[in-house]
Amino acid sequence: MKNKRIVALALAAGLMLSFCSCSQKTEGTEETIQQTAAVTETAHPAQTEEPLAPVIQPREPSIFDEPAIDPDNAQNISHLMTVLVNAYESPGEETDAAIDEALSNIQSISQADYELAERIVDNWCEVYLDPGYTLNLYQGEDNAPELVGSGIPDSASHAIVILGYELSNGQMQDELVGRLEAAASLAHAYPQAFIVCSGGATGPNNTEGNTEAGLMRDYLVETCGIDSARILADERALTTADNALNTFAMLRDNDVHSITIVTSSYHMRWGQADYNVVAALYANRLGYDIESISNYCYDTEPAYDYYARGDRFAARQICEILGVPTEYISEMPSPF
Repeated sequence: MKNKRIVALALAAGLMLSFCSCSQKTEGTEETIQQTAAVTETAHPAQTEEPLAPVIQPREPSIFDEPAIDPDNAQNISHLMTVLVNAYESPGEETDAAIDEALSNIQSISQADYELAERIVDNWCEVYLDPGYTLNLYQGEDNAPELVGSGIPDSASHAIVILGYELSNGQMQDELVGRLEAAASLAHAYPQAFIVCSGGATGPNNTEGNTEAGLMRDYLVETCGIDSARILADERALTTADNALNTFAMLRDNDVHSITIVTSSYHMRWGQADYNVVAALYANRLGYDIESISNYCYDTEPAYDYYARGDRFAARQICEILGVPTEYISEMPSPF
């Protein structure tokens, strides 16, 4: 995989140079390089979805009965993720050497951790560093999804996974409705696939404790005409990491082996990175393979500027999923 990674890094570095003289967003990408450059301290309201709960939510020590990584590799993993964030935000000729060094340090402690880290690196290069990574954008209810060559099967072994978005006064915001409209278009195009709605009780003034997933399910059934028997709902997730951790258990219970993630365009890479690491753990620890084979996006800009730094959220949440202690994660680049 290293040759593929070198190509992605070279393309990313070239793309950075081409962006230096251009500040406009390119069609089909969700953020520009300058949006993910220097981080400034940003005041943020408590009601936003990811910061609603701590970015790092303690788990014992991972989703499995034993640690996902050797504890002696925790700091090495957090360092690798910092290197990958830097590779995305400031690609350069030294990036590949820095990744190799970080991987070597991990391998010196555990071959299993090294193989897991290599998969994380390969996925990061694919979704964050390869300029050819494609975001499939929802074109409106009158247009069928154009996912030619995507390999999406019209089968109950496939699931359309919709990531939630914070509620306001206990009701869905326009962005979540947009994600649902995109998902409904996909669901009608692939009528045998399961649909997974993921999101807990979030947002300000949610006195009735409405959940994103519950409202999403109701909308798909009542407004979009989707059969409720196809819909699985995770009503606990408060972060993108939770989306991945919670929905994978549901997918396994229903013998699903591939997914298409549906979320906002700026959130897709972040979601893919989190889902990839959970998929790796399910394959390695449980012998159960779930492949993310496509994506479908509601195309919108982030409501809060720190969401444009989704790579930093993703890097921290990958460490969280793996059971890296908070003391190491807190030293990584902050989204805020």
